[in-house]
Amino acid sequence: MDSNATTPVLPEVRDAMRPCFEEVFGNASSIHYFGRQARAAVERARDCVAALLGCRAAEVVFTSGGTEGDDTALFGVTRPGDHIITSAIEHEAVLKSAHVLESRCVEVTIVGVDARGLIDPGDIRKALRPNTRLISVMMANNETGVLQPVEEIGRIAQEAGVLFHTDAVQAAGKVPIDVKAIGCHLLSISGHKMHAPQGIGALFVSKGTLLQPLLYGGNHERRRRAGTENLPGIVGLGKAAELALAGFTDGSVERIRALRDRLEQDLLSQVDESGVNGLGAPRVPNTSNLHLDHVEGEALIIALDLKGLAISTGAACSSGAVEPSHVLTAMGLKPEHARASFRLSLGKHSTEADIDLALGLVPETVARLRELSPVYKKQPLAAGR
Repeated sequence: MDSNATTPVLPEVRDAMRPCFEEVFGNASSIHYFGRQARAAVERARDCVAALLGCRAAEVVFTSGGTEGDDTALFGVTRPGDHIITSAIEHEAVLKSAHVLESRCVEVTIVGVDARGLIDPGDIRKALRPNTRLISVMMANNETGVLQPVEEIGRIAQEAGVLFHTDAVQAAGKVPIDVKAIGCHLLSISGHKMHAPQGIGALFVSKGTLLQPLLYGGNHERRRRAGTENLPGIVGLGKAAELALAGFTDGSVERIRALRDRLEQDLLSQVDESGVNGLGAPRVPNTSNLHLDHVEGEALIIALDLKGLAISTGAACSSGAVEPSHVLTAMGLKPEHARASFRLSLGKHSTEADIDLALGLVPETVARLRELSPVYKKQPLAAGR
């Protein structure tokens, strides 16, 4: 139940990729038969990703994943003397890049969020300066699943003549994406968050947006990302994008939402002194971030892992961090509450049996950890608890 960290490759994706290892193995830049086969496979996948994002195929740049997409967006359009605006709840791929840009004489403004984890677009407007070059605000938060008002932010950027980038890594495949409706110039996604393999992603770059590449070499990806294309990964991402798009009409998204809601509601009813982080805000359908007071999130992860249930306290790339989640503290949670929080995130592979297992394990594990806690004082439980 840690699909926001990564997802298994779906059988349909694996089957689409298999020929790339044995039959369609050419270099997509070669002009002979084998190269043309590979090029055709790359362009079919590009069409599928473009359909998922609502853009032109020529506006899709294949990358190694979300981090490269975010870095390319931030470093590719800013110069010394520019000003960028981002938020306190962004993924480290954006926040750390912003700190590096500061060291290169780019001014950075970080706007806060409310208790639900929502950015106020008015704060973005207030942060604008004459030298503002870029606004970078994520579409869906990786820890809470809270969806940000990106369309309104996109309108603010358009009115100000400022570029807008959104990290849609945790939104792709979970909610419909239309880059035209959002009004963004740049948007990044990652394959392994949507049942494609790890090591592949894509960056939408709107027509006319000048982008300095991170990698130099050949003329790949219309000179926007040098390096021989990752053919199996690209084909896998294309198939995953096709399946994700179908999920908005075949009931897949609704099924996952129903599983998440059942899990969340039953856990809250069985465990006292608990709640949802981000309650009252729009969220992606697969994610629940809960606080179960008087329990250390890391201790809960370890205890449940020993029983075969994988959950997390937040971003996988921040696991092992001593400090509480920067997302939850930005929302105003006290450190002890932030440390008592954990994330459950489902995928297309999740089943009712998985929910039953979690509902059987989490409450009893929380109860045992609370008994061991020196600060927890047992209270009489309500009848039926």
